[in-house]
Amino acid sequence: MNIGSEISEGLRISWEALRGNLMRSVLTTVGIVIGIVTVTLMATALEYLNTAFRDAISFLGTDVLYVDRNEWFIDNNNKFDRMQRREKITMAQVRAVEEGLSGVSGVAPSVMQGVEGLRYGDRSTGGVLMIGTNEQFIITGGASLASGRFMTKAEAAANRDLCIIGADIADKLFEKEEPLGKRITVADQRLEVIGIFEKRGSVLGGMSLDNQIVIPIQKMNRGFKWDPSCVIQIKVGDTARIPAVRDELRGLMRKIRRLPPGREDDFAINQSEALVSQFGKVSAIIAAAGFFITGLSLFVGGIGIMNIMFVSVAERTQEIGVRKAIGARNRTVLLQFLIEAAAICLLGGIIAIGITRGLVEVARVYLPKVAMSWSVVVLALTVAVGTGLISGFLPAWRAARMRPVDALRKD
Repeated sequence: MNIGSEISEGLRISWEALRGNLMRSVLTTVGIVIGIVTVTLMATALEYLNTAFRDAISFLGTDVLYVDRNEWFIDNNNKFDRMQRREKITMAQVRAVEEGLSGVSGVAPSVMQGVEGLRYGDRSTGGVLMIGTNEQFIITGGASLASGRFMTKAEAAANRDLCIIGADIADKLFEKEEPLGKRITVADQRLEVIGIFEKRGSVLGGMSLDNQIVIPIQKMNRGFKWDPSCVIQIKVGDTARIPAVRDELRGLMRKIRRLPPGREDDFAINQSEALVSQFGKVSAIIAAAGFFITGLSLFVGGIGIMNIMFVSVAERTQEIGVRKAIGARNRTVLLQFLIEAAAICLLGGIIAIGITRGLVEVARVYLPKVAMSWSVVVLALTVAVGTGLISGFLPAWRAARMRPVDALRKD
């Protein structure tokens, strides 16, 4: 008998055994169902977190470099103190980068400040992030306009009283009115609305990307008297060119800031991959802890499967003896009981997927983007079958090693 025939026969006998002890089979799957539900929920949650995080930082752009005084992630306090003493990045340096850097899609400075009390008529809103920048921010910032226009190069270089507002600001201040051409008051400055950004959502439920106002950087410096260190955004345009542009940019910045050979950089070049890397480390820790807990559930379920398989082997000793007496090989008996254990766990896995699917649908009421992917389904079924094979191996091995004479002698 070849391996295919043995598997086919094992499936038939396993099905008859499961059907003959239906209640016991169902009760045995309870532990596996609980374990697989926790596995699928954990995998779905991690998948959702990773997707939500990447969506949240998509505004940074995968092909955008950010030149700043500070690194986004600092491994010790001494380094943080040194970075705070670095000279600021000035507009003159921004212009030098724009002139000296070749083959990039856009270069834009950005200066940010939180402001309160934006007003239009008798309406007001607060908690707004004001960004001073130039005309290329529409390229480097990853935003697009719902209506109106963005600032021109001449407007960015001048102290012009204009702004582009986020969707939330437009809704709160203007309700059903047309914002374009209207003037809003920020501090003691009156700014004409020339554009409205498309709605973009928030970063992981925190900072809203729609509660921002963008103005010319010279207006930020002169009208609002705000002139801190700039962050330079460089849109590379091609992710494959990022390493080359990064090296060119580092050399150019060292030249602009007149750093002698051997002295460490007094600036940092950041990109979104640094955030992804850090989040990946945190996600790995969460995954390790979560799957350890789910592993305990599966371990308990596996012990139940092993116990019931030992009972099954004991009950069917004479059957095993008869089969071996008429020529069944050890491998055939081993496969029969392995298939039976795997089938019980597979049944539990299918039930668990149905339960998880229902729980995910409930969660979608609050988290619309959460979903159980096919990869999670495959993972769940694989884990279920794997648990069955591991748990059922020892009982199956005992059955396969029985001598026909001893098996037939037992009552």
